[in-house]
Amino acid sequence: MKQNEFQKVDKEMRYYDLNNGTQIPIMGFGVWQIDDQQLCESTVEHVLKLGCLLIDTATVYGNEAAVGAAIKKSGVKREDLFITSKLWVQDMGYERTKSAIDRVLIRMGLEYLDMYLIHHPFGDYIGSWRAMEEACEEGKIKAIGVSNFSVNQLQKLMATAKIMPVINQVEFHPLFQQKDLRAFMKEHDIRLEAWSPLASGHENLLTDPAIKEIADKYEKTAGQIILRWHVQEESIAIPKSVNPDRILSNFSLWDFELTTDDMNVLKSLDTNKPVLGYNPDEPGEWRNFIMKIVVES
Repeated sequence: MKQNEFQKVDKEMRYYDLNNGTQIPIMGFGVWQIDDQQLCESTVEHVLKLGCLLIDTATVYGNEAAVGAAIKKSGVKREDLFITSKLWVQDMGYERTKSAIDRVLIRMGLEYLDMYLIHHPFGDYIGSWRAMEEACEEGKIKAIGVSNFSVNQLQKLMATAKIMPVINQVEFHPLFQQKDLRAFMKEHDIRLEAWSPLASGHENLLTDPAIKEIADKYEKTAGQIILRWHVQEESIAIPKSVNPDRILSNFSLWDFELTTDDMNVLKSLDTNKPVLGYNPDEPGEWRNFIMKIVVES
């Protein structure tokens, strides 16, 4: 793959405005489960050189240092990038979060993060938010947000927050469309960012006959149809792949547009149930989910 192919696909970078006045690219690249440090570094470097400017990592992923090394090697100007990481559960609370932010910056070799998220609504996330607000005031973080928060948890956070969350990163794809949560977030100008926007291939989403029919019509892959659906639903998708051809395919979305009928077909697939995650309002569910991640990490 030539390094200018991504630019040929999308010559004009597209952004959403966040509620704090900053901008975020409407498509990005996630590094969840890229455990091999060398592979993570080379893949992120490749993605950056292709023109994808939004990279999403997290402390629990164990690859923040690899992402930081890739940023340096890529030669892309730091001010052009949008780099996100996330606070893991063992660092919840005011003092621990302050230390965690400093450690992330050291690991990644960065002077600031473009965005930092609370990874899960676990423990003292109110105290963590206060530490993140101070980090914003100190210039260590440009924007702050959350991940896997329900409406109730967002309301609790917003009741004391000085800075409103810019993002809630959640499970979102045609099988789980989070209608009530999205309505609340839209009302409060909080952007939705979709982790595992292709549902990690679960539940046969990529082989669904209805999606395949649409894909055949546009001569695209099922994955491209789903990601284009994300674009038109105005969610920020962060697909992950280590396959160069699939990476290019994931960002080749700008030469076609789904019709209203196409969009309705994908909307009709909603089960209103998580496929990969959990219900954050059910303590037993999210504790089991987090423990599963800890064991697998």
